[in-house]
Amino acid sequence: MAEGTITEQRITGDKQPELDLTQAQWQPSAQGAGDVQIAFVDGFIAMRDRRSPDGPAVVFSPGEWRGFMLRARDGEFDLT
Repeated sequence: MAEGTITEQRITGDKQPELDLTQAQWQPSAQGAGDVQIAFVDGFIAMRDRRSPDGPAVVFSPGEWRGFMLRARDGEFDLT
C-alpha cells in the first residue's frame, strides 16, 4: 500500500470511512518519544505506527478517541 492512502482498520467494527491520508500531517505522541503518530483528517483521528508508516492506520471518531484516551490514562492498556 502506498504511504497513507486509505485507512484499513476500525475500532468499533463500524463502516470504515474512506479517508485519504496521503496529505495527512502526522504528529508524534505528546511526549515525542513513542512510536505512535496521529493525524486529524475530515473530523476523524487516525493513528499509526511511526516505524511502519506504509502500514494501516486505526481510525477513531471523536467519541471513540475520547474513550480510548480515557481508558489509556486509566492504565487499561498497560502491559506491565
